[in-house]
Amino acid sequence: MADRTTLGADGGGADAIRTFPFPVELSVCGVGMQVGPMGPDRTWHADAPLHRVHRIDFHVVMLFDGGPVRHMIDFAEHEVTAGDLLWIRPGQVHRFSRTSEYHGTALIMQPGFLPRATVEATGLHRHDLPPLLDPDPAQLAALRAQLAQLRREYEDGTTLPPSLHTAVLRHTLTAFLLRLAHLAAGSATARRQDDTVFTLFRDAVERDFATRHSVTGYADTLGCSRRTLARAVGAATGETPKGFIDRRVVLEAKRLLAHTDLPIGRVGASVGFPDPANFSRFFHQHTDRTPAAFRADTH
Repeated sequence: MADRTTLGADGGGADAIRTFPFPVELSVCGVGMQVGPMGPDRTWHADAPLHRVHRIDFHVVMLFDGGPVRHMIDFAEHEVTAGDLLWIRPGQVHRFSRTSEYHGTALIMQPGFLPRATVEATGLHRHDLPPLLDPDPAQLAALRAQLAQLRREYEDGTTLPPSLHTAVLRHTLTAFLLRLAHLAAGSATARRQDDTVFTLFRDAVERDFATRHSVTGYADTLGCSRRTLARAVGAATGETPKGFIDRRVVLEAKRLLAHTDLPIGRVGASVGFPDPANFSRFFHQHTDRTPAAFRADTH
């Protein structure tokens, strides 16, 4: 299975965070999802040992039957136990614990497996939502039942033609994800993000944050005024557009500083700051630490 790095032209190893693709060759009928038991040796690739940080380009939802397990996602250590769920989204840097308590059910899916409208309705791209979810008993029972049904449909590749099998999987997966999204959106930190302007802005930032930091540039691309963009971003996140852009740039810079050996100047260039001094000022302004100090604290 091929993998990628965050800095493809520069090679892999210590100078990049490896990104592992969806293992489509292991899926029943080759569809863009998998669901099955989760064991202590759960991984996506022989070169991605459990204790090393990496990215994936697909979604992972893990429903735990055991624990406790400590799982790192973008610098936050989450302690997970029986009845909890972890939702890891594409591009997030994470690391498995060395513990053997990864017991339960794991669902993995490609973002493109579901239609765009379903992706928006289920919040697949909402990186602001908390990865760790703690359903109450009624919610947990409903999620378990829905996931069990999804697994039965996934494993039944003989009673329906392939096209109908895939359609049934999409509908059953959507039903599970809608329940999961309702649980996630009910958390204290969640905010509604159904505004079309914000959705387009969020996607544009995710695509272009490493090369574009200008609010005006994003507004021009979206064909709206800065005021309209500010209103949409504020309603969705409570932030300004500039704050939203800067937060994404800082997150990527932290990932590269903590998890690669790239020189600090190259880290800055990778997130849109060809001048190392400007990058250092920007990073210090948003974290109260220099890039070198942050790297020293995390290595």
